[in-house]
Amino acid sequence: MPAPEGLRGTGTLSPGAELAAKVLAYDPRADGSLIERAYALAEEAHAPQRREDGQPYIVHPLAVADILAGYRLDAATVATALLHDTVEDTGVTLAELEKRFGKEVARLVDGVTKLTRLELQSERTKQAENFRKLVLAMSEDIRVLIVKLADRLHNMRTIGAVAKPEKRVRTARETLEIYAPLAERIGMDALKTEIETLSFREMNPDAWQTIAARLTYLRGQGADLIEEIERDVRRVLRDAGVDVLEVQGREKSPYSIWLKMQRKNVAFEQLSDIMAFRVIVHDKGDCYAALGAIHSAYRVVPGRFKDWISTPKTNGYQSVHTGVTVPEKRNAKIEVQIRTREMHEVAEIGVAAHWIYKQGEEGATGRKKRYPWVRDLLEILESASDPQDFLDHTKLELHRDQVFCFTPKGDLIELPRGATPVDFAYQVHSQVGDNTVGAKVNGKIVPLRHPLENGDQVEIITARGGSPNPAWERFVVTGKARARIRRFVHARQRAEQREEGRAAIAKAFRAAGLDFSEKIAEPAVKALKQPDFETLSVAVASGNLSPREVLHAAVPEMRTHMRSVDQMPLARPRGRLGAGPTLMAGKADRAPSSKRDSAMGVTGLVSGMAVHFAGCCHPLPGDRIVGIVTTGRGVTIHKHDCHGLEAFSATPERFIDVDWEYDGGAKGAHVGRIELTAENNAGALAGLTTAIARQEGAVNSLRILNRAGEWCEVLLDVEVRDTSHLAAILAALRACPGVTQVDRAKG
Repeated sequence: MPAPEGLRGTGTLSPGAELAAKVLAYDPRADGSLIERAYALAEEAHAPQRREDGQPYIVHPLAVADILAGYRLDAATVATALLHDTVEDTGVTLAELEKRFGKEVARLVDGVTKLTRLELQSERTKQAENFRKLVLAMSEDIRVLIVKLADRLHNMRTIGAVAKPEKRVRTARETLEIYAPLAERIGMDALKTEIETLSFREMNPDAWQTIAARLTYLRGQGADLIEEIERDVRRVLRDAGVDVLEVQGREKSPYSIWLKMQRKNVAFEQLSDIMAFRVIVHDKGDCYAALGAIHSAYRVVPGRFKDWISTPKTNGYQSVHTGVTVPEKRNAKIEVQIRTREMHEVAEIGVAAHWIYKQGEEGATGRKKRYPWVRDLLEILESASDPQDFLDHTKLELHRDQVFCFTPKGDLIELPRGATPVDFAYQVHSQVGDNTVGAKVNGKIVPLRHPLENGDQVEIITARGGSPNPAWERFVVTGKARARIRRFVHARQRAEQREEGRAAIAKAFRAAGLDFSEKIAEPAVKALKQPDFETLSVAVASGNLSPREVLHAAVPEMRTHMRSVDQMPLARPRGRLGAGPTLMAGKADRAPSSKRDSAMGVTGLVSGMAVHFAGCCHPLPGDRIVGIVTTGRGVTIHKHDCHGLEAFSATPERFIDVDWEYDGGAKGAHVGRIELTAENNAGALAGLTTAIARQEGAVNSLRILNRAGEWCEVLLDVEVRDTSHLAAILAALRACPGVTQVDRAKG
């Protein structure tokens, strides 16, 4: 049977014995027999099974265990890796595992086991439920996450054996959206980089190939450039008297280059720090001495200095980063990372470099202290209304670049880039966030939407009995804050709908000459298959039931005596809180308005009103939008920052508060407008349209605005689903050879 590369030794030992020997080499106190027994059971249980490439299934758990042994994990974790699929895929039970291997291994296996037995409505919901389970499991023991990451790494290494392309892409997307950020959060940078690269290559093979080819070309152009810069950095540090252990030069990964192209909206040629160099020194003092020597010898790139030693990241990462220009080496702009050997080990393998299970000195309290972000995910889990809501908010929490702010007492609060005082308040405590009425930043009162910067001191002003403002959801950036605000909004909307529905039912009863009470309407609850009267009232307010249906279900004999109740006006619920005056709907609006609105992908509109999307700004799902009422034309939807809105500034009553229907997803295609500059050569346009087609976009129109010599400016209208789809197309265009500038058109 084939064994993982790291376990191919002399052949005199079984793979289980080789694995045990590998663990004992770095942890002599480990229970080697536990690993050998775990391998024996896994091999027996998986014996009839084969992977998609035809290999015996035991190859997978053995490879996962070998990855973890490479990270120097404890024997229980390595045994868990060997057994992690036995409960899910074989007849082995948790009770049997606990009897043979103890409670610790059984608990870890239970935490890693996928919930494939759950009968869920969709693949998306299934992913959300599995992730909820993972968060709960890793909150108890972070090793569950480490095993899961190693499992995903091996699956991505062997994803080529999966026959269905759509399954490969789905797995790669899930890996990129969830598991890579989790790996980053526990500091396992090497693993994160590898699964990002593998996922990127699977999801966007054309972009990956383009960037890889350009890196190969650059290597050929400056074959010895990295070695030259390494030697030059060593010389500078030696002349300054800094004792250096190692200088490592490397290229950034294709995926990190792709991300930077998207974030900065630049072409490949405009990136300035494709090369990064790590300087490894003895101690913290040497880190700052090396920094001074490098700044003295080279020109500093402004805005590129970060000190993660004095303010470590929450995952334990420590290093000093700076950007400099090396003039003697063709004016190369490089990033230099300076750290000690211990810091480097933590940076590469994160929690595995100092796992808290080595000595057993820390329990649950220590884990929560070291990984406060897990607690934040649990709070989102409690606040989210459904699994998909939780998954969406958690992605916000995972994908973030940090800023560090301080409370008036000096406590450090880590937040994502672009965070506001409201995000800060919810990070301090959920109740503080709910009661927020104002904020001071560095002693000055600021708007609650004010973006925070590194080093800001933030003081939150609260009021007893306060409540979240629904408008906050538009500018907060943390998943925790958004989940709490949305929870409050849903509760308030339901309360308003309950009262509106109850009033409409009461009006129907009075019109029929009956005194209304909840007791007389009670028979309608069962007849209309509603769990209680509150839910019945909400169904009426939302348009799913009419007051007459409730009346007839409660008092069947009234069915023959009433003909006109359905013409009675009914207060229609507002699409969003604070969306303006209550709108009225009559018989023509019997169909639920929310369903018709979602057909356009927009909520907050009067049912039946014509909707147009502005041609000046081409709004897409994901943009903040506003509606303008135009006599005879209905409502025109604009981006909130569209310059065309200035023409309506004198008539604010024409503005309508609208939003995209995120729950159901925007239906149909929308037009995104793109401006780009490219080389004026044969085949250029064909390359652009091919790149768009590969991203599942469709070109509606293409116009050359200006053609001058070697360059041409092109205006493209492309059918897209939303802003993220447009962003993928923009990134694909930036990767096209000869394209120098790509932007979403402003209007």
